[in-house]
Amino acid sequence: MTVRSHWCEPPARRVSDTMASTLDLLKRLNDHRVEYVLVGGVACVLHGSQAVTQDVDICAPFTPENLSRLIAALAGTRPRFRMSRDLRPLPGQPEKLEGFKNLYLVTDLGQLDILSEITGVGGHPEVARHTIRVDLESIQCRVLDLETLIAAKKALDSPKDRQVAIELEAIRQRLAGREKGPEE
Repeated sequence: MTVRSHWCEPPARRVSDTMASTLDLLKRLNDHRVEYVLVGGVACVLHGSQAVTQDVDICAPFTPENLSRLIAALAGTRPRFRMSRDLRPLPGQPEKLEGFKNLYLVTDLGQLDILSEITGVGGHPEVARHTIRVDLESIQCRVLDLETLIAAKKALDSPKDRQVAIELEAIRQRLAGREKGPEE
């Protein structure tokens, strides 16, 4: 029997599969009315970055109601704690997640990081004040706006985040030039 690794697929196929999984994940969150803001690498890409990301990062309130909706949204995707050695499953009861600030999960649809706050920005209420709405193949998402995303990347201060911040600043400058129009 021959087993073909996903990584042997042509790059365009991998990107297409990854995007389909990301869209499916976001659709599930929306269908279950999970309150969230798309942040991190996917948000950077939506703003025009060439950054490569391995996961979907969202900022969400860790209220019992929102955690219940999140658990329901992930049902059937085998959500597991990816930072635990044994990849233990995500509990089905929101009260068992009390006290968590972040959840780093792996699902059948890919990796999902759920953050209660964003460095350099604040908790979900503050993050939610700095969003734009984006339509991704009929999936409405709130995405961290470009200015705030740049601030968050700068605050993280890792080499990768610094590089992405520089790229996002260039995108901001290019967009500002378009808005001004040609100078006479």
